[in-house]
Order: sequence, then C-alpha cells, then structure tokens
Amino acid sequence: MDLLNQIVARAKANKQRIVLPEATEERTLKAADKVLADDIANIVLIGNPDEINRLAAEWGLENIGKATIIDPENCEKSEEYAQLLCELRKKKGMTIEQARELVKNPLYLGCMIIKTEGADGQISGALSTTGETLRPALQIIKCAPGITCVSGAMLLITQKPEFGEDGVLVVGDVAVTPMPDAAQLSQIAVCTAQTARSVAGFDDPRVAMLSFSTKGSASHEVVDKVVEATRLAKELDPAIKIDGELQADAALVPAVGKKKAPGSDIAGNANVLVFPNLEVGNIAYKLVQRLGDAIAVGPILQGIARPVNDLSRGCSIDDIYYLVAITACQAMDAK
Repeated sequence: MDLLNQIVARAKANKQRIVLPEATEERTLKAADKVLADDIANIVLIGNPDEINRLAAEWGLENIGKATIIDPENCEKSEEYAQLLCELRKKKGMTIEQARELVKNPLYLGCMIIKTEGADGQISGALSTTGETLRPALQIIKCAPGITCVSGAMLLITQKPEFGEDGVLVVGDVAVTPMPDAAQLSQIAVCTAQTARSVAGFDDPRVAMLSFSTKGSASHEVVDKVVEATRLAKELDPAIKIDGELQADAALVPAVGKKKAPGSDIAGNANVLVFPNLEVGNIAYKLVQRLGDAIAVGPILQGIARPVNDLSRGCSIDDIYYLVAITACQAMDAK
C-alpha cells in the first residue's frame, strides 16, 4: 500500500470532522462527494444550502446529503460566535459589529466552528489566497502551545528506497517563513517531526538540520544559527531525535555520514530534513520533484493548534481529496 493510500486508511479508521468553507466551488464539492462516498471523514460544508444542493444535482453528486451544511447568512450560532470572536480580538480593537460581519465570512466561520469544538480541521485555498486562509486561523485557533510560527512541510515520495523511510522524506519549511531565526527554526524542526509521525506514519522520525557545513567543517553565522536551532529543538522536545549541522549528503548517505559525522545516530539515516530557510527549502524540493521524478505532497501547514491547510488555486479534485485525509490525520494527533 503506497503512502497516500496509507494516509487515507488511517483517516478512514478514525473519522474526523473537516470543514470545507468554499463549498460551492466545483472541485471542492466534487472532492467532498468523493470523501463522503469513501467514508474518509465527516464533512462540514459552508455555503447556501439551496445552491449547494442545486450544484450537487447538476453535477450528479450523490453523497452530498451526508454532509453537514451550514449557511453563513443564517447560522443559528452566529451571535455566539460573534461574541467569542469579539472577546478574542478585543485587544486589537474589534467591535461586536465587526465580529458579526466577520462570522458571515466562511473562512472565519469555519475557524469559529473548530474553536468551539464543532469540527477538527479546515481546508481552503481553491478560491482563497494563503493569507486569507491563514489570517482567521491565526486570529482564532492560534498557534500550538510552545509554537510561535507557522511552517509548511512537504512529503517527498522518491524512487530511492535506500533514502529516508523506504524512499519517503518529510521536509520543511517549504512554504511559509522566509528567514527563520534559531528559535523559529527549532520550532519548524519539532513541527516537521510531528508531521512525519501524524501524516507520513513514521514511527521513528530522525531529523537532520541541514546546512552547507557538517559539524564545523565551515564557519559562518548561518551555520551558527542551525547549531543553535538544533540545541533549542532538543529543549523544546527532549524526545526528538535530531542532529545538526549536517550537509545533505551527510544526512542521507550512510558512508558519507559515517565519514563526516562519526558517532551521529542521524547522519546517513535521516528521514526528516529541515532547511535553514524557505528559499533553500522551496528550491530544493522542486529540484527533487522535477529532476528526481519524486512525488511532492503538500505543503502541509503546521504549527497551528488545530489543522488548517491551504490549497493551490490550481488544485485538482484529487489534491483536495488527499488533503482532507492528511488534515484528518493531523487532527487526530492534535487532540
């Protein structure tokens, strides 16, 4: 069973409640129908019920009746949500009138449903920008305890079973934080290891903090940042298996790891790679994807107290389908 099928199977075995706030968008509604048909998650659709049902009939979607549909213009909990949102944002000067308007916004409404434990995760982005997806999540759900920055992990499914976990690597950050400082980089490491457990199903995440230096082979302030981030990650999560700074070959190739970092349990054996900054991470995963013919799944947002994931506006029905399963796996681990 390949990794994506494993993720779907885990989601199906412990169904979570996933909000789709862009419910009248064609790919989203068709993906929801497929999720419901395969019994992968309980789906909450936000949108006008008449329009959703009309579109479902027009497109021949037979399972949308299994979803919970919430009309943002006529939600029975709107005032409750508005009062809570106003309280959450009162230090930023939000008025109750502003809160009442915001909870009509499907992305805000979805996050309020999650905040009040009516759902477990949310996916948007087929119509919305990354900023529009993240803003209500950070204002309402907020970051996980001990975490102050959001990051994005990618699953790289390669044709090289000798590397990572039978050819699968989890890498981060590839999507969100351009120039993390040492503290932020340590958080990215801990979160990416957690994604490796909850989504990729790794029993034993082994984190390599990547650099152009291995164990002092080069001297530079950016190397010092990686060394400090490694130390801080161990403080943040004492159980984490992590080492750095390591060059990519030292992290992945046993013979090179043994030579460059003798005595390291991670060198040559890493299955989680943490890049020193977003520029490196984004370039590296796309090179592996295109030149190495790897499958890249993600980005998977991490660091939020409950999972909220962002789609590309060019996403496919299958992209949404699998991201529902991924979000469900994250949600299990967040409880």
